[in-house]
Amino acid sequence: MNLLGHLYFSCNDKELMLANLFGDHFHGRNYSHFPKIIQHGITLHRQIDHYIDHHETVKELRLQLYHDLPKVAGIAIDLYFDHLLAEHWSSYHHLPMDLFLDQFYGFHSQYWEDYPGDFRLFIDQLKTNKWINHYGTTYGLSKSSEGVGKRLSFKNKLSEAPTVYLSNKAVIQDAFGTFMKDAIQQFS
Repeated sequence: MNLLGHLYFSCNDKELMLANLFGDHFHGRNYSHFPKIIQHGITLHRQIDHYIDHHETVKELRLQLYHDLPKVAGIAIDLYFDHLLAEHWSSYHHLPMDLFLDQFYGFHSQYWEDYPGDFRLFIDQLKTNKWINHYGTTYGLSKSSEGVGKRLSFKNKLSEAPTVYLSNKAVIQDAFGTFMKDAIQQFS
């Protein structure tokens, strides 16, 4: 899952939500120098990533999409699942998604200064531009696919992910439903 999924599986704990997002930005094995909540967020982020990468239904879907999206099928699935989570948010959370996100955007972490400057800048841009708020739309899926594709260090077809999604929508939706049912049991 991408940003929204990681926020969702942080159990409404704003400090953990921020730390979970940081897990995608921290690359290394030793993070014991961070406060405990940030360590927990990095660990949770990695557990979620590992779970989705090894979920049988997701592995099957990745194989189905690999021909159209070589090297990036797994990344596309993360974006698709965030898109579907946003689209069907009311089935998974008691708060409207905009309110859930506004509460996160308005949160001020007591550990803010413990995060590196590039991550703080990313979070500031995320809050200012409200990127996640658009995830449930075709426009949002296109923009996130383009944005992530540009940040990858290799040539890729991630910008084609929205077209591939439309061609495989029923299969992707079924895989998402199965994954979410299992993941909620795993992380709730």
